[in-house]
Amino acid sequence: MDCCELATFRQRSGKGTNLLLPAILNIRFALLRSNHVLRIPARRRLALTRARDAPHMAPMPAPTKPARPRFDSRLLEGPIVRSLFVLAVPIMAANILQVAYQLVDAFWVGRLGAAAVAAVSVTLPLMFVLVAAGMGFAIAGTTLIAQYTGAGDHDMVDHVAAQTLLTILVISILLAAIGFAAAPWLLHRMDVAPDVYANALAFIRVIFAALPLMFVYAMAQALMRGVGEVRAPLFIVATTVVVNFILDPILIFGKFGAPAWGVVGAAVATVISQALAAAIALRLLFGGRYGIHVHWKDFRPDFAFVRRAFLLGYPASIEQSMRGIGMTVMTFLITTFGTVVTASFGVGTNVANVVVIPAMGFSMATSTLVGQNIGAGNVARAERVARLSALITFVSLTAIGVLCIVFAPHIVRFFVPKSPAVIAEGARLIRIMAWSFGFVGLQFALLGVLRAAGEMVPAMMTSLVSQWVLQIPLAWFLSQHTPLGADGLWWAMPAANIATSIIAGFLFLRGTWKTKRLLHRPTLVEKEQEVVEEQAQMEGSL
Repeated sequence: MDCCELATFRQRSGKGTNLLLPAILNIRFALLRSNHVLRIPARRRLALTRARDAPHMAPMPAPTKPARPRFDSRLLEGPIVRSLFVLAVPIMAANILQVAYQLVDAFWVGRLGAAAVAAVSVTLPLMFVLVAAGMGFAIAGTTLIAQYTGAGDHDMVDHVAAQTLLTILVISILLAAIGFAAAPWLLHRMDVAPDVYANALAFIRVIFAALPLMFVYAMAQALMRGVGEVRAPLFIVATTVVVNFILDPILIFGKFGAPAWGVVGAAVATVISQALAAAIALRLLFGGRYGIHVHWKDFRPDFAFVRRAFLLGYPASIEQSMRGIGMTVMTFLITTFGTVVTASFGVGTNVANVVVIPAMGFSMATSTLVGQNIGAGNVARAERVARLSALITFVSLTAIGVLCIVFAPHIVRFFVPKSPAVIAEGARLIRIMAWSFGFVGLQFALLGVLRAAGEMVPAMMTSLVSQWVLQIPLAWFLSQHTPLGADGLWWAMPAANIATSIIAGFLFLRGTWKTKRLLHRPTLVEKEQEVVEEQAQMEGSL
């Protein structure tokens, strides 16, 4: 029986390989016996008998490997709502703690005076752009991790995790070197005031020097989320908040014999807490208790993977960087209208940052669930996850928007209690943008689906069109060339949100994300060919 006959026999029988091979070998064994079996060498008869009986014999014990936990099967089966909330709630809690982390810094630095606050504030756009440039590769790694997790491929999960950490470490070192060297030039280009410049330069250089630690910590968090582990990152973030809260007053004001470093002390406290977080995260990844178990051998450079990660991640890097630059451009437009409008925008930004927390939580949860289900080959469930997540985020953020509209003056008064002009302008801003909060949630969910499937370029183009084709030009035109004035800046925001949701909805409904494949899955013909080749090799060895 040749290879073609084997394939034909299997197609007709419809049986699995374990039942097919004994049947074939039984037939051949009988034929050999009928043709004077005594002529067959004893060694070959023994090999043939063993091959025939092998499927019925007790399997040889496999080499023992360190036990590792199974991937969370709840993410691939069962109620989708439960799976979404199992992931989204810890992610949202971690995001809230991250906001608390920033508030702690702002609280203690604010005690140093306006110049100190300005020194930290002017560095934020620079840090955001450089961090965003590198974190696109984190999105690529997380996407691959989620799909390999769904496919149940532990080895590739570990390999991708190690290679992503290695890649992000190299990128962060390069970005840190560039930022450290270019910091004086960048601050001069921003026309930073002389009384702010020295502190700003010292602060940002400390942060840039520690950028690799921050990247490793953020990347480890993202990798664990990719396998569905969201509780460990939450505890790590909580640890950083506590450590930062303790170290900030000590290093800023020189408590307990420590030097009083002022603004630099806040940067050093951040570096220490981030270093601790990176060490804990790496310990968990090397320990293998949370779905990923990396080894030092996994960090041997795999340039084919680096190229693949680059092609997958560069659109997300461009998207995030351009988003940071776009916010800077919007700030320039807003500051032309004076202090009241600028302060109102600051309050509105704080409100938007809080509203985005649940949107980001569900977006990350959706990306993990969709990625794992695509990796498992269950595209239909991935689509149900996407639709349900979009519905939940739209309804919940719309409800939050209604509350913001009703209580807008009270919200602004919480931030700026003694400025009636800012309260009035800020309330108008909140009421203009709040009714579109549901569309913010919708676009976050749908763009998360596209990224989880590997559709990075469409997601990037959608974000770029939203900001650079719609929001910024519309804000400029309405504020400068219509009677709306400053209100034109605010109306550009909901207009861009709605347009972006429509584009994201079109890309989702078009369905090309369902056919995007980042993992190679053998077709039925390829599987058949593999079986035939294996059986032919066995035949040749008998």
